[in-house]
Amino acid sequence: MSPNTSETNTTPTQLRAVFRQNLRLLSQGHSTISSICRELEINRTQFSRYLSGESFPRPDVLHKICSFFKTDSRILLEPLDQIEAKNTNALIHPEMRAYFGPKETDISLEVFPTGFFRFSRQSFLEEERFVQGLIYIYKRDSQRFLRGMEAKEAVAGQGLDTNPKTREFRGFIIAQEGGVAMLAFRRGSTSCSFSYLSPTPSFEGNFWLGYSTRTVPEHLNGTRVTRLVFEHLGQKRSEVMTTARQAGICEIDSLWPFHRTLLRPDEAFC
Repeated sequence: MSPNTSETNTTPTQLRAVFRQNLRLLSQGHSTISSICRELEINRTQFSRYLSGESFPRPDVLHKICSFFKTDSRILLEPLDQIEAKNTNALIHPEMRAYFGPKETDISLEVFPTGFFRFSRQSFLEEERFVQGLIYIYKRDSQRFLRGMEAKEAVAGQGLDTNPKTREFRGFIIAQEGGVAMLAFRRGSTSCSFSYLSPTPSFEGNFWLGYSTRTVPEHLNGTRVTRLVFEHLGQKRSEVMTTARQAGICEIDSLWPFHRTLLRPDEAFC
């Protein structure tokens, strides 16, 4: 017998059992098996055989599965809780599994669409002025993300460089009761904002109303929470380009009309 082998080596049957259990746990974070198969472009019958331990994926299929579930090939050898316990990312740590997971960020297009949105809110730094701009919402690996640019004037008012790298923010979207929540971060997580949106009645059903908050100490001047309006533009190139040109800090009269109506600037937020 080779010194590198023993009777306790993992057998193919044991490998399939570990993978089967891990795949079942990973799949629980998603709405349906059918949706997973569509995203993976894997036959439903074949995926069911993986779940039952009857079959084992080829290396290329295993790579697709690992990429989709944001894990690695250790799911062949180790129980999922042991793998996740070694991960330092708080959002996917086992402690959070029952409270937050892939299911909360796998949002259907009927609930919240992708594409370009224009938004408006009161300025956090100047209460008499407003910020309007453009945000792009996109889907990657079944998760919903956002990216945008802060207004140059707003960044300069905080004593920061106005280059694109400093102004860019990114975040992710979470399904919530009656709407969606967003967490957006500057590069390096130097600051972040939390926003909540729910659909509001409109002719085309393309408006969402909620609020946005920023992470700053209480003693600093300025507003920390204010109403927020999102309007879905989709891929309407002319409106997207017009919005990009108008983005920045503005006076109340320069707000898009229905945005001004929804923001109710004369009413205190509570």
